[in-house]
Amino acid sequence: MKPARIAVDPAEVTLTAIRAQGAGGQNVNKVSNAVHLRFDIRASSLPEDVKARLLALADTRLTTEGVLVIKAQEHRSLEMNRADALARLDALVQSVAMPPRKRKPTRPTLGSKLRRLEGKSQRAQVKALRSGRDGGG
Repeated sequence: MKPARIAVDPAEVTLTAIRAQGAGGQNVNKVSNAVHLRFDIRASSLPEDVKARLLALADTRLTTEGVLVIKAQEHRSLEMNRADALARLDALVQSVAMPPRKRKPTRPTLGSKLRRLEGKSQRAQVKALRSGRDGGG
């Protein structure tokens, strides 16, 4: 069963053109090609469980106010950077769209218990031989 895709409302996304960092010659100093995407998770129309999972992420792009900030400056064109930022936002939302599965605790098998005990006894023998109980000191 494939979950339904959760779409982010474009009206809830703020895109700002900024100047890119790094090398690029004169073009970098005069053209605003990078994009800052800001998305307020708490004020969005996403389902509450998806909002909670997004806010619980340990992501440096998430501010304490619950605003997700994505900076896209990979491409030389503003449109490509805008599309890249929106794609990264969509990928992040889709990654938390499906709730995580509950873990079913399992018990170790008899074979794994026996292998563990065998390994412990072998290790004990190695250490006993090392101790020099015969007085060889």
